[in-house]
Amino acid sequence: MEKIDQRNRLQEQPFDYKVTKANKMLIYWDNKLVEMLNEKETARFLARIANKSDFEVQLELAKVTGHFKHGNER
Repeated sequence: MEKIDQRNRLQEQPFDYKVTKANKMLIYWDNKLVEMLNEKETARFLARIANKSDFEVQLELAKVTGHFKHGNER
């Protein structure tokens, strides 16, 4: 895991998520909505992060959001 998170950005926990009443997941990065998962994707994701550490959850959130930043965002 040496090459994962080389800048230690995930240690700051930039990602957060919220599950709505409709079982959709809203994923935030620095308090900005970057991704929304449907009911099936939410169920799969929650099963995948069960019993994982905070760092591993942050890593999974980063993987789910994909490449939403390309260097020109502020």
